[in-house]
Amino acid sequence: MKALISIDYTNDFVAEAGALTAGIPAQAIHDRILELTKEFTERGDFVAYTIDRHEADDSYHPEMKQFPLHNVAGTWGHDLFGDLQAYYEQTADLANVYWTDKRHYSAFAGTDLDIRLRERG
Repeated sequence: MKALISIDYTNDFVAEAGALTAGIPAQAIHDRILELTKEFTERGDFVAYTIDRHEADDSYHPEMKQFPLHNVAGTWGHDLFGDLQAYYEQTADLANVYWTDKRHYSAFAGTDLDIRLRERG
């Protein structure tokens, strides 16, 4: 089995109005990311969305002092960018699709992503 890991492809990191946008370079790869995501999902491979998540009032998180408020749970900024959000919503209940919120830069620190990948070989 193959795996596709989608890391932080959210409005706050990609959209023009995002709090920490990477801008045009990130937007330019949207269609390819969506295409690959569909290919992996429809083939039954493991698709993991590992997404940065913050709470607006979390004064203990070190990023709160380093960056503008971003990827706040329940906001537009935390949603996946472009058509990827709608596609995720359509496929979220599939056994091979997995979402995990993360608090750190790494998709592995503080998540069970490593375990889920190992389970699938």
